Amino acid sequence: MTTAFQETFESLEQDPGVILFTALQWIPERSALRRVFTSHPDAYPLGAEKTVEISPGWLGTVIVDKKPFLAADLDGLREVFTDVELIQSLGCGGVINIPVLQDGDVVGVLALLDAEGRYTPQSVETATTTVAARAAELAAAFSHQVDINEATRKDALQS
Repeated sequence: MTTAFQETFESLEQDPGVILFTALQWIPERSALRRVFTSHPDAYPLGAEKTVEISPGWLGTVIVDKKPFLAADLDGLREVFTDVELIQSLGCGGVINIPVLQDGDVVGVLALLDAEGRYTPQSVETATTTVAARAAELAAAFSHQVDINEATRKDALQS
């Protein structure tokens, strides 16, 4: 199922461009995001989870309103993310976040990061169109991750 993420990453690398790409599974019960795919596993390891310590504006836009989010520069990133220094060390200074929906609910969020000033509203449109073309495949990949996580949790409880 990670092929859906890999293929989407490769497509988005072409246009609008991506240095860092992650797929984050939304866990509504805990208001948390779990990384299920990353282009940079050393800096952003798989399975890492964070509760939403990001701004209410981001949460409202991406999770509640189910719309893409754009922070085109470092100032915009600083308003919503706590790991700006790590992001900047990778050569990134802007982000596009795109929610992935299944049956009208957010199941995950794709994070595209590139150099500061690289992303524009047109970049968001391009990325959104690319993701929309793969929406069913991406939603299935996020749902598959839920199944894996539930099975792992049940195995751990039985041990």
